Formats: sequence, structure tokens, C-alpha cells
Amino acid sequence: MSTLNRTVIALGFFDGVHRGHGALLEKTAARARELEAVPAAFTFDRPPKEVVTGRPVGLINTPDDRRDLMQRLYGIRQVIIAPFDRAMMTMPWQEFIDRLLVGTYGAVHLVAGHDYHFGHRNQGDPDKLLSRCRERGIGCDIIPQVTRDGITVSSTYIRTLIESGQMERAADFLGHRHCLTRTVTHGCRFGRTIGIPTVNLTPPDHVLLPERGVYVTRVFLPDGTSVPGVTNIGTRPTVSDGDAVSVETFLLDFDGDLYDKTIRVEFCRRLRPERRFASPQELKAEIQHNIQQTRDYFMENPE
Repeated sequence: MSTLNRTVIALGFFDGVHRGHGALLEKTAARARELEAVPAAFTFDRPPKEVVTGRPVGLINTPDDRRDLMQRLYGIRQVIIAPFDRAMMTMPWQEFIDRLLVGTYGAVHLVAGHDYHFGHRNQGDPDKLLSRCRERGIGCDIIPQVTRDGITVSSTYIRTLIESGQMERAADFLGHRHCLTRTVTHGCRFGRTIGIPTVNLTPPDHVLLPERGVYVTRVFLPDGTSVPGVTNIGTRPTVSDGDAVSVETFLLDFDGDLYDKTIRVEFCRRLRPERRFASPQELKAEIQHNIQQTRDYFMENPE
């Protein structure tokens, strides 16, 4: 088997790609170097729990952001995002290892977390994974849970931090800033009328947004450079009576056209809740104050 076909595969859903996932991915990259294989990750397009229960699960990241984080932060070269369909849901755990991971994707070593379950009715577990790998003559690492401040690092806990706007604590548990990558769309263009133009992102379905309010952000542009931003998440109550939630960002020190371009917004700190102002002029004054707060933040936290 050629090097290109030999893979070391990390197994998991990887929502958030947090520090616990990072331990798996770092081990995967290290094993791949030892075995002269390709570091890879196997995950699903949607949470198995959502398919089984029929109830939507709010996620930290889109599949594209999960892929980007694994590649950008941990050097994973191949991210396999498989559809979680009926065939996958009913696949026996032995077949998942033998036919899919080894047969289709060339696994020579597998890495999973201590609580990883797989196969029909979640009958596969870490012990069975270890045993099957020994039978197949391939390596396997099971990674123990990762804790921080006495708390287990988990996607569930991090979701509560994001939903409550605790972006700095979320970043501590994630190991990176919470991010949202989307294509810039046309908004209501109100910002231009007060001299503070914004870029508008449409929130993805089933992905959690930070609590409504105004945030210090770092925005990464298509050319790889980044600029500070002030991002509002909410319904814009001063200028709109609608209830549609938008993500709008004013980019500091930037002048250009980003429509139909893809940008990544990283959330640094929550500045204030969203609220209705008495006039557009009062809103503009508050945004200018938020802009200064953002400049101060990056003076204290240079990158």
C-alpha cells in the first residue's frame, strides 16, 4: 500500500474541535509521522443523535469550519465528512472498522476518545475497537478525557458558554476562538446611512450563535490578512421591527468590497447586550464607543 493510501484516522464528531479533540488530533498527527502515513479524521455531516431522535441539535460549528479547524490547527490532511444516513446508522460495528475505515480509507492506525461509540445501535465501544484493531494487526490509541479547571472539556459544556456569550472562557476550553465562516451577503445597508458600513453574514441552520449582543471580533479576509471588527448579533431593534437574527460586522481599518467573498469571524469578547436606542444618532455614538473598546482590546491583546 502506498503512503498516500495509508492513513492514521481520528474518530469522532469533533463539534467545536476543542482541547479534548485536540488531544486526539495531536496523537493522530504524531502517529502518522511515525508510520509515514496521512493524518486523517473521520466524522459525519450531522450528529447521529439528531438522526436517531428526529430533533435538531444546535452545533458549535458548520462542517466546513470543523474541517478548517482540524486542518489549520492540527495538521490533519484528510477530513472525511461522511453522510449519516440509514446505511451508516445500521452498519455493524465490525463492518465500520473492516470495510469502511480499513478497506475504503486505508487505516493502519485508529485514534478515538474514551467515550467513543460507533456502529449499529452504538454497539461498538473503545474496548471493542482495541480488540478488533489487534485482530486486524493495526494500531489503536484511546485518549482519556481532558479536563480544565476541574471541568471535563466537552462540546456540551462549550455550547452553554457560547450561548451565554462567555467567549473568553469558551476560547479557553476550545483552545482557539469560536469562529464562524460564511459568505458575505447584502444586508439592509443601514450602516452606510450613518457612516458605519457593515458586512452581513447569514446565520447557518442548526449552528449556535453567541448570545445576542455586540462583540469584539477578529475578521480574517479572503487574502489571509485580518482586521479588528465590531460584530452585532441580533434583530437590530433600533432600525427594524422584524425578528430575523443577523450577524453584522463593522471592519476597522478596512475599505473594500467583500460581497460574495468568504470571511471568518472569530469572537473575542462580549461588550454589551443588544438594545434599542432612541435614535440613529445615539446608536452611532454607541457603536463608535464600541469601536474604541475594540481598539483598546487589541492594544491589550496583540496578536
